[in-house]
Amino acid sequence: MSTFIYITGIKWLRPSLIIPAEGDPTVLLADGEEDGFREMAWIKNVLSYSDGSQLMGEVVKYLKDLNAKKVGMEYAVERDAFIFFYDLFKKLNRNVEVVDITDILDDIKVIKDRYEIDYIMKAGEVTRKVAAALADLVREGMKETDIAAEAYYMLYKAGSEEPLIYINAGPNPRVHSEPLSTVTIRNNSIVTITLDADFSRYYVNKSLTIPIGNPGDTALNAIKCMDEAQKVAVENTRPGTKFIEVMEKLDETYKKYDMLRYRVIGYAHSVGLKPEEMPITTIVPKDRFVEVKPYMVLALGHAPLMIPGIGSVKIEETYVVDPSGNLIRCT
Repeated sequence: MSTFIYITGIKWLRPSLIIPAEGDPTVLLADGEEDGFREMAWIKNVLSYSDGSQLMGEVVKYLKDLNAKKVGMEYAVERDAFIFFYDLFKKLNRNVEVVDITDILDDIKVIKDRYEIDYIMKAGEVTRKVAAALADLVREGMKETDIAAEAYYMLYKAGSEEPLIYINAGPNPRVHSEPLSTVTIRNNSIVTITLDADFSRYYVNKSLTIPIGNPGDTALNAIKCMDEAQKVAVENTRPGTKFIEVMEKLDETYKKYDMLRYRVIGYAHSVGLKPEEMPITTIVPKDRFVEVKPYMVLALGHAPLMIPGIGSVKIEETYVVDPSGNLIRCT
């Protein structure tokens, strides 16, 4: 989906895009979508289908007409990237070699153009305002889904097209904390909110941890630790530095606050047309050895502290890596 947007300039649910080595790209869409797509996109070659079997038939015919022997395919972490379709493609095109081009596309997309940074900065403005409103709104007795409803309303109202909200109301920590209707905010606890919000399809990440009443010394110490960790990350994430070098400095901060055993390894990932783009230091170990480059856009503080009996503590902001060496805050 994100690569489709990157190439075509528009968002479209479950499209298919074929880019030949020579000639213009072709898009495959459901019957009836052709005129609307041509009005919004620069690609005019459109094939339509009425069901899934016809779609696969059109792809097979297209490749045969090209006499294609090798096809590049993106093996990305992506919504709707079902292994079912990959397996079906292989069965229907047995004489076509499929190669992974994910790294090529990631290398292209990780460095942002000026217009991409402008969209990301606008996404940051919206997210900052919504985060401030939520911080004033959250209170004892609310369900996680109550907070999510308010956040989604504000973000959609502000023009975000596909926001994602994650909420963890302690005491039980969850890394991927999709909001639950069964979890209610208690007094003397903490609530962590993550906003992945987009503007013109470009995302930022922002996370904040909100104390409710007096959550206790351990929770307050963890919040103080994450505040300092965020500063250490910003001070040390510079062009030419590898993420692993910053991670080592962050571990010193976690040790200082006796929080090392609670931290999730990794601290940063790229953002853009997806809320999480490569490099992702929390998921892919080799990405921790990637060098920071100018015009990357990075979410720092991505990894929470996971403290049983307290919850997850997370402070995350999105930054543009400026060629001067400074980080420009988006959120």
